[in-house]
Amino acid sequence: MKTEYLDKGSINRAAELLSAGELVALPTETVYGLAADACNRAAVAATFQAKGRPADHPLIVHLSSVEEMAFWAASVPQEAWALANRFWPGPLTLLLRKGKRVPDVITGGRDTVALRLPAHPMFLLVLKRLGRAVTAPSANLHKRLSPTSAGDVQRELDGRIGAVLDGGDCALGLESTILDLTGSPRILRPGPVSAMEIEACLGETVIQPLEHSVAVAGNMREHYRPQAPVWLVPAGALNAVVGQVESERFGVLHMPGNRPPTGRCIEMPPAAQDFGALLYRQMRNMDESGCEAILVEEPPADAAWSAIHDRLHRAALSVATEARVINEALQLQAVKAG
Repeated sequence: MKTEYLDKGSINRAAELLSAGELVALPTETVYGLAADACNRAAVAATFQAKGRPADHPLIVHLSSVEEMAFWAASVPQEAWALANRFWPGPLTLLLRKGKRVPDVITGGRDTVALRLPAHPMFLLVLKRLGRAVTAPSANLHKRLSPTSAGDVQRELDGRIGAVLDGGDCALGLESTILDLTGSPRILRPGPVSAMEIEACLGETVIQPLEHSVAVAGNMREHYRPQAPVWLVPAGALNAVVGQVESERFGVLHMPGNRPPTGRCIEMPPAAQDFGALLYRQMRNMDESGCEAILVEEPPADAAWSAIHDRLHRAALSVATEARVINEALQLQAVKAG
């Protein structure tokens, strides 16, 4: 299969391919999504094969209007309407009881469906031309870094999908917040829309469990991983750990004013939103430059950084307070490769 490259003038072509059952990577404000016609069971099923994603791992349905919720959900609680009117189009996914017309291939056989209305204008134009909703998990191989540019998608899924529509770099760079509304509101995946913002809209407390067993996008322990192994390093230990790493090819993502003396160092922005927008891109850059390991200085612990902490803890093998843990892993990696 030859993967077509589509520029911003190719909205009609993207819709045409989707209508024909092809998979098309589309830009969103969060990350690039691998779109399939949500009413075409075979196309949706092909998404799992292209990504290497387990078939029981539910997909998010992307809508073109708030009103479409009523088609996909069995019933829409008042809280969902309020949140959709406040945050859509935008990076908030709502988990609701699914309607009878929702095929099991989308939901992994579960009785819930995840819905979102994305904010990227090109994505919305494609939906308008198509006239139907699409499923759209991140356009990458399962458990790998989500793509934030068309080039990321091409390098990872070339030959596996029909086309990629180039909408430039994603503004937010992190996946949407997932909010469960099947009971008391609870966040199942932290993201750009914060618990505080949701609480302000609903006028009630939002539950934020550190862990949960609900099957939703991005809830696997190992996720968002580059090719090189990642370790989180506490800020106070960064220089000591970096100074003892036994490798000439390792990268370090560090906070401003704390640059280590060795390693391929990249200073990350001090603000959470800016940090999130660059996180996957800089990890990919380190992969492409041949880094054997990536060390990330732990960012601040306040609520604004919750989505970033979630992604980093899933990407990382562990938190390293001493270089020995990293060196032993690299030695084992070298033995396996040799």
